[in-house]
Amino acid sequence: MQSQMNKLAGVLFLLALVTSIYVGQKVPAQWIEQVQVFELYDTQDGEKAYVFRGNEVVVDEIVAYEESPLRQALLSATGSEPDIKQQWVYRDNNPEDIVQLQAAFHYGLWSLLPAFVAIAMCVLTREPIPALLSGVIIAAVMLGRFDITGDVLVPSIGTASAAGILILYLWLLGGLMGMWAKTGAAQAFASYMTERFVRGPRSAKLIAWMMGLIFFQGGTMSTVLVGTTVKPMADKAKVSHEEMSYIVDSTASPIASVIAFNAWPAYVQAFIFVPGVTFLATEADRIAFFFSSIPFSFYGILAVIGTLLLSLNITIFSGAGLRKARARAIATGELDAPNARPMSAAELNKTSVPEGYKSSVAEFTFPLLVLLVVAVGSFIFLGSPQVSWAFGLALFTSIGMALAKGMGLSQVLDGFNNGLKGVVVVSVVLMLAITIGGLSKQLGGGLYLVELLGQQIPFWLLPVILQLMTMLIAFSTGTSWGTYAIAFPLAMPLAWAIASSQGLANPEIYMAICFATVLNGSVYGDQCSPISDTTILSAMTTGCDLMDHVKTQIVPASFAAAMAAILWTLSTLVFV
Repeated sequence: MQSQMNKLAGVLFLLALVTSIYVGQKVPAQWIEQVQVFELYDTQDGEKAYVFRGNEVVVDEIVAYEESPLRQALLSATGSEPDIKQQWVYRDNNPEDIVQLQAAFHYGLWSLLPAFVAIAMCVLTREPIPALLSGVIIAAVMLGRFDITGDVLVPSIGTASAAGILILYLWLLGGLMGMWAKTGAAQAFASYMTERFVRGPRSAKLIAWMMGLIFFQGGTMSTVLVGTTVKPMADKAKVSHEEMSYIVDSTASPIASVIAFNAWPAYVQAFIFVPGVTFLATEADRIAFFFSSIPFSFYGILAVIGTLLLSLNITIFSGAGLRKARARAIATGELDAPNARPMSAAELNKTSVPEGYKSSVAEFTFPLLVLLVVAVGSFIFLGSPQVSWAFGLALFTSIGMALAKGMGLSQVLDGFNNGLKGVVVVSVVLMLAITIGGLSKQLGGGLYLVELLGQQIPFWLLPVILQLMTMLIAFSTGTSWGTYAIAFPLAMPLAWAIASSQGLANPEIYMAICFATVLNGSVYGDQCSPISDTTILSAMTTGCDLMDHVKTQIVPASFAAAMAAILWTLSTLVFV
């Protein structure tokens, strides 16, 4: 059966490759004018400036909109790439109405081809690396970059963000997990929790759920913290890996959108400024607006409730996949499906404690405490959690404790090396996921979906349209934060225009509902996408097969998304 699926995947790739060559050579790119609105102010020198990521940026030359080569009329007329990609302009002969024009393009429906190929190949082959690499190749060929190594992979790996991921997930996370395996700390923690708190699979899942709420920073940080902490305990309690990966993933970004005392409001507020909207005028206003919209974050709320119900063994909303996984673990003790290929390597699933070395719970809990204190403390004092600092200090704490207890340096290095081996595969998967996400953004898949779905619509239908649009964008690109950068600058002005033109009685509530649909739709798409870093890390840290995690998670997540869509529509009809 699997050999037939592999053959089908091969045929799919060849057809997609031929199609990508045709699209890149014959299909004209559709150039789109994008308007970016910034909160400008006058400097002491009388120049216009704005703040970006904490730094003051001075606006360069400003021209009239009618003179810009980036205006839509000229882009449509020429149909060719402009000489410049961005320019500051003032509109309607008003020198104070200053915006930044940017030029982007898409190939229509073809822009979604690389993401479709990657996802379809994941489903068919169950192998994430060849699937993601196939998507990268298709995207690169469409963009005319035939030197996949030199023009695509090396530039992607050579970025600061990619280097940070390699250091964090390959060296620091892998090293820490390797040390916990070498010292037996993870097993000691699992035994301690089992003896005192865990009475079976249900209590193990409840502890995992509560830890997901405690680590409400969201994204990869929460995923890694919760996953690595609960895995030894959950394995000892015989919780299926599908259930545990779903709990870890579904209490990461969803909870961050509900308990938003994290980096999310500061990041998102930069994209939701709308000229003339008083309650979005300043950064403080926009952050306050973020918090005022939280009661409408129905998907995040329902996703967290859904994982709680699963933790309590109430599986009516969990789907057949999770119910089957739970029944298998109870009946046979097998934590994975028969043909599963877990993301977590064997080096991290077994202990190799040196003879005579006495493992202790403190070697697990103290480095974890250091990690949490540094991560939360840096967020409080610096405004963003310094995850690399946190994992680095936790790793050095673990190594220091092992050396202090008499473990030899060669044995410490052996544990560290085993940890690196254990996460090499997932590091490669993450790098390819980042690469295909960047290429998909260049191809304009998100812009195409926005253009397709953002037409004239009734006010009560817009929230669900925005939800579907952001779900598709995030699922196709594997990133919620990247989707915010695409969708919010388009969705918020559209929502305000509809609220004004259709004379809605409560436009601020309507804007909050539309804001919540973009925020939550992006979270759903990111959470369910097999090319998302949080999806990959949830599978890796809990030892689950990636596609088993995707297939079992998408059912309860989709149920929560459908219920959220109904609630958003009802809220619009009742409160607006």
